Amino acid sequence: MALIALDDVHKTYASGGEAEVRALRGVSLTIDKGEFVAIMGSSGSGKSTLMNILGLLDRPTRGRYLLAEREVSTLSKNELAEVRNRMIGFVFQSFNLLARTSAAENVELPLIYAGVPGKLRRARAKAVLERVGLGDRLGHHPSQLSGGQQQRVAIARALVTEPPLLLADEPTGNLDSKTSLEVMALLQTLGRDGLTVVIVTHELDIAEYATRLITIKDGLVAENRRQTQRIAKVSA
Repeated sequence: MALIALDDVHKTYASGGEAEVRALRGVSLTIDKGEFVAIMGSSGSGKSTLMNILGLLDRPTRGRYLLAEREVSTLSKNELAEVRNRMIGFVFQSFNLLARTSAAENVELPLIYAGVPGKLRRARAKAVLERVGLGDRLGHHPSQLSGGQQQRVAIARALVTEPPLLLADEPTGNLDSKTSLEVMALLQTLGRDGLTVVIVTHELDIAEYATRLITIKDGLVAENRRQTQRIAKVSA
């Protein structure tokens, strides 16, 4: 069953005067529940615009976007925020953690915005940090964690609201190769558990850890193929 369905999605930006930038020129694709998809493309290809639309951070100029069979491209800002908070977890290259806040408190933040009571927030944050292998780092601040551990906290924060979709924008961009492998192994585990994972990357070796590769070029889908997933094996 399709979790994501884009139908002839266009995105055009005004760039001053009469000039326009056509970032997306008619993208149609579906992503099923439980898929692990990598989106690739060179700078200016439209892949970041596509990611922003998938994450409800931007809306199409034309075309339809159905998320869990609901038309979301025409929702109001408040409705978009509600759907985004309930349906989507975000992971970024720069981690975006609060420096003076513990790992557990960073993970609790989305639950605070959702109005979840304190005791339940703490329990859920602890459970999800244990899930990503950081059960012994609950009270550590970002400066006390390695880059890989910080990204795991960011993934835990994205998971704590139990969304069906995880969007990761260059999740290994600030990590060394060994740590990148650990993060990809975690994402593959989450995918096997039924989460839909979509990553944007410019690195082909990272894209090989997905079960499907979508390449964007000049605002269009240039390639959309399933592939034999490279399994991320982490040495003990």
